[in-house]
Parts: sequence; C-alpha cells; structure tokens
Amino acid sequence: MAVIEATPAKTYATYRVSVDEYVRFREKGYLVVKGLVPPDDVAEMNAFMDDMLAGRRAISGALIMKDLGQKPGSPGEWLRAHMLHRRSPIHERFLLHPRTLDVLQALIGPDLLALQSMLFFKQPGQPGQGYHQDAYYLPTFPDTLCGAWLALTPATRQNGCLYFAVGSQNEPVYPDPRGTGQALSQNFSDLGTIEHPSATDESLNGLSRVVKKYAGRADAVEAEPGDVVFFGGHVVHWSYTNQADFPRRSYVGHYCNARSLVLWNHGEPWDGDSANYLHILARGRTHLPYAQPLFGTPCAANAPQAALDVGPLQPMSMMGLDDGLMGASEHPAQEPEDR
Repeated sequence: MAVIEATPAKTYATYRVSVDEYVRFREKGYLVVKGLVPPDDVAEMNAFMDDMLAGRRAISGALIMKDLGQKPGSPGEWLRAHMLHRRSPIHERFLLHPRTLDVLQALIGPDLLALQSMLFFKQPGQPGQGYHQDAYYLPTFPDTLCGAWLALTPATRQNGCLYFAVGSQNEPVYPDPRGTGQALSQNFSDLGTIEHPSATDESLNGLSRVVKKYAGRADAVEAEPGDVVFFGGHVVHWSYTNQADFPRRSYVGHYCNARSLVLWNHGEPWDGDSANYLHILARGRTHLPYAQPLFGTPCAANAPQAALDVGPLQPMSMMGLDDGLMGASEHPAQEPEDR
C-alpha cells in the first residue's frame, strides 16, 4: 500500500466574485465559474485517480460505492467514493481549495464549514443520479447548504453532465413519508411528501412532479476541466448515464455557513445537539464547535491568519436624523455607571 503524505500548501490568486455572478446564482440556482481551479491541480487529482484505478494507490477505509451502497468487486466498477477528505491529504486539500472557498465566501459566507467530499469516477456505461435536492440529505439550520462541483474531465451531455431545473431553487425541500427532509419543511399546507428521490426512473422519482413545473427550463451544464459549478441545497438537479467512451470525473464538496447547525455526519452518529464539531472550519469564525483538518491543510480552523479579519463590529441603530429622516447612527459610547 502506498504511503500517503501531506503536500505543502500552494498559494493562489484570490478569486473575486462579480455582482453579476452573485445575481446569476440567485436567479438560476447555480453558478459556473470557468477555470477556477488551475490545470496543474486538476492534473494532480487525475493522476491520483489513475493510480487508484491501477492499484498503485489505496486509501484505507475508503467507501467505494456502486449505485446505492453496493461495494464493487473491481476498480472497473468504481462509480464514486465518499468522505475521502477524512482519509487522504489530497482530498482534504481539494475540499479546502482556496479558490473554491473564495467563491463560497461570497455566496454563503463569510463563515464557512466544510462538510462532505465526493469523488466521481463515472466510467463509461455507469449511471447518473435522478432528480434530487441536496438539502434533503444534508440539513443545516439556518438553511445554507451549497455544493461545489469541480470538473476533472470534460463534462458533456454524452458522458452525463449535470442538469438543473432552473427556478426549483425557490421550492421548499420535499420530505419523504419517513421524515427525511422534514426538518426543513415545516408548516406548509400543501407540500405533501415524495418517494424515491435520486431514482433514475422518472416514474418512481417523486420529484418528477416538481421538475414538470419547470418544463423547458432544464439547463444542461457542460464543463471543462477546472470549471466549478456552485449550487444551492434546494435546486433540483440530476445527471444521466455516461454513454461516451471516456469518463466524467468530478470532485464535489458540500459546505454551509459555519454559524448553521449541522445535523449530518454521513450516516454516522454524533454526540450532543449537532455534528458541527466533526466538520472543518474553512473560513471565517463561528460560535459553534468545529473540527481540525486531519492532514493539516491551512484553513481558519488551524491558521488564525486564514480567519476573516473584519475588525471590531460597531453596533448601529436606526434613529431620527437632523433632516427628519431615519438613518443608521452609531451607538454612543457608554460611560461606566458610578457606584
């Protein structure tokens, strides 16, 4: 078994999100940032995946999943692997990639908690995933979940790129009759429940009725290596079977605002009221517990300089101004009371 060693941190130019990009994310439920991750990084991850498939690298305890949880018998059947950032330095570094965090900082930050990683091999002939909403699986309170989907090879219609039902980001999370998703779906009069989210058979997938509401507004998001697709937890998305003769590789991270409670730990138990203490503080600050990166990747959890230096916050109040209008005014400095 190959020895896995941590790689020294690289430095990157900060990515600044434009107002137009921010608006597009809200309007469509997703945002594509072209060439966000440099080619050298993409090549490094692809080389690592080549080594995995060839048996030159093994990750102890990695959960390799075929379809819905069945363990495949050979690397040729590998479809995806979950939570490798808890097993491997390269996957931790990609989950905490500074360029990805730059965009997330603007979309759902400034405080960021890194929750989940998924590595997709999606080799020729392997299936996609049916209609689903990510927040159904990963609830956060407040509801701030966001995915970041990095293309490692070209993603095309032929090999199973992502599709989004534009407008569905405004839908609530649809629960199933057993209660999954119910925590984010309180106090609706006509929401109902759905069965079999993520099923590729549209006749079984209960979200089909939601997607039909947005007929003609399904975007096929083709991407080049290094492009990153950001999408919120409510937008319905899916992909189809890889019908090409080349793989559709991708690396996906899920994040939330670090001031949200997280009731999720990849199906594993946790202690106390939330699982925040098991997830990594990537940027900013939080009043909630958080985990350290196991392989030392620099981030807000282990490097104070990576935290956002917002300085002291000056409290403000809406008060009457001299012109008779209301405006924000600083609170007057309070003198200590005489005792």
